[in-house]
Amino acid sequence: MAEILFEDIFRVDKIDPDGKKFDKVSRIEAQSEQFDTTMQLDINCEVYPLHVNDKFSMVLAPTLSLDGTPDTGYYMQGARKSLADKFEYVMHGKLYKISEESSGGTVKVELYASYGGLLMMLKCDPPQAANFELDQRLFILMRKV
Repeated sequence: MAEILFEDIFRVDKIDPDGKKFDKVSRIEAQSEQFDTTMQLDINCEVYPLHVNDKFSMVLAPTLSLDGTPDTGYYMQGARKSLADKFEYVMHGKLYKISEESSGGTVKVELYASYGGLLMMLKCDPPQAANFELDQRLFILMRKV
């Protein structure tokens, strides 16, 4: 079975809240349904357009292999079934920063990843962040629901 580090359904709250910086890239702000998690994510809006109030399923996984075999860094599309076959938009990157934020007695963990320059910040409760490690390779997989 594929190892999944995080999975939830998100609703897009805002698109480009600080203004549009690049023609083909939008920054979305989204709120999860199941966990009290917020996310900022840069996406290629030409390839995968999202709009305010769109819902999407998002998974973070260290490998695309269905049997959980670690990622080798080499991927041949169509060679065999993978986790990516179930999703519409997939990016590969690296977790580069993990920090804690506390306000009003509540602690949140912030996970920062870069997908070839497209950035993600996931703010979640500590139990949801327990399986993440600094410099970990991550796939983000998305599918509209």
